[in-house]
Amino acid sequence: MPIAIDRRSFVALGAGAAASIAAGPALAKPAASHLPNIVFILADDLGYADVSCYGNTSLRTPAIDSLATDGIRLLNGYANSPVCSATRTALITGRYQYRLPIGLEEPLAHISPDVGIPRDHPTLPSLLRAAGYRTALVGKWHLGKAPNYSPLLSGYDEFVGMRSGATDYFSHRSVVDEPDLWRGDLPLEAEGYLTEILGREATGFIERSARGKQPFFLSLHFNAPHWPWEAPDDRPESERIAGTKLKHLDGGTMRTYHRMIEAMDAEVGRVLETLKRFGLKENTIVVFTSDNGGERFAKTWPFSGQKSELLEGGIRVPTIVSWPAMLPRGKTSTQTAITMDWLPTLLGAAKRTPDPAYPTDGIDLFPLLRSGNTAERTLYWRYKGNHQRAMLRGAYKYLRILDNEYLFNVDEDPLERANLHSRMPDVFEDMTRSWKAWNHTMLPQIDASFTEAVMAEEQADHIGAGWVVETADNPD
Repeated sequence: MPIAIDRRSFVALGAGAAASIAAGPALAKPAASHLPNIVFILADDLGYADVSCYGNTSLRTPAIDSLATDGIRLLNGYANSPVCSATRTALITGRYQYRLPIGLEEPLAHISPDVGIPRDHPTLPSLLRAAGYRTALVGKWHLGKAPNYSPLLSGYDEFVGMRSGATDYFSHRSVVDEPDLWRGDLPLEAEGYLTEILGREATGFIERSARGKQPFFLSLHFNAPHWPWEAPDDRPESERIAGTKLKHLDGGTMRTYHRMIEAMDAEVGRVLETLKRFGLKENTIVVFTSDNGGERFAKTWPFSGQKSELLEGGIRVPTIVSWPAMLPRGKTSTQTAITMDWLPTLLGAAKRTPDPAYPTDGIDLFPLLRSGNTAERTLYWRYKGNHQRAMLRGAYKYLRILDNEYLFNVDEDPLERANLHSRMPDVFEDMTRSWKAWNHTMLPQIDASFTEAVMAEEQADHIGAGWVVETADNPD
């Protein structure tokens, strides 16, 4: 049952959090032997109900489901953006992505060589590394092109994976038909299905860290189930499209999509088994979530919308966290959470705080999840495609798409069908004012983005008929 927090109590809590943040750098480094290991598993374009424990009966995901059995399944987990790079920016910085130029890309295009995570910006891996962790990214980066930007320049000790936004599962080539599998900053020649390669690399990192008795932070960022639509036995499909520009609207079936998810689940199982084998399960935090809502074949029930939309289906994502030594097991939580919360949450578990020069926009979720209490949140989004904006305050959601504005109660109306705009004018007006005030604290939107380029291309192909490209500066 949610606990109501009045404004005075909320302000007091905020002041305490601010004092804690300010004290961060003065903390002594905690003893490594007591630090929890951390495995952060990020799926790519996975819908809210694309795994069994969120209601999908068309496939089996026993490994992911086991995380829910051993931990907490959040029912109100959100992504910071309905697309890739923007959410990943929020994850690595713990802040609204709109504070950085890279976060304005929707997502980062392969033609943007001068935009990425600034080298001097504190990140989740760099802050954990300062706390004594060995850090690695296995999987998708998509936060800036080398040589100016790289996981190795943003806090990761090791990197094996893909730099771009979409990579073929067998040829390991990018959307512009270039090799896109790397170990560090060097090309990696490897044979096999990409999801399985990433699983092997992840377990190898865990084994090395366990033998070295060093706490570790592993970012395992799968590209599954992102297009191209290729399951482990679909090498002929990869060969068919070899030498061409990958197109996400080409090919695929629902069953192929399900097999891609099941293959990812198998690699999650490989990781969990490795933790168990080395006796690390109890004191390892494992998070499983997605960078945005699902796409073409995804199941987003009970929500409407999909990737690139600020409807719930585009931003509500499966979110599971397990830490057997410290968190309850087999529970669900209605606490509202968002991607940028994971930086303060995981730093808190490591007895560290964010850099006070870059205060987080998220909260530490663990005190709430341990107690079973909930706190009301106010969250904001904007997305240039179709001139979208959204705000969530408790159960009420303000939404704008093009020139259409809505007010929904997403607890009572998850499909976002009953517009309360005229029934609750005071709430509507207050939320629109709040959104505008928040928006003026962020960077202005850019005149062009990768989203707009794709939309324009699809309009030309008569695929995106009726879409409108918004080119104005920061909306009021």
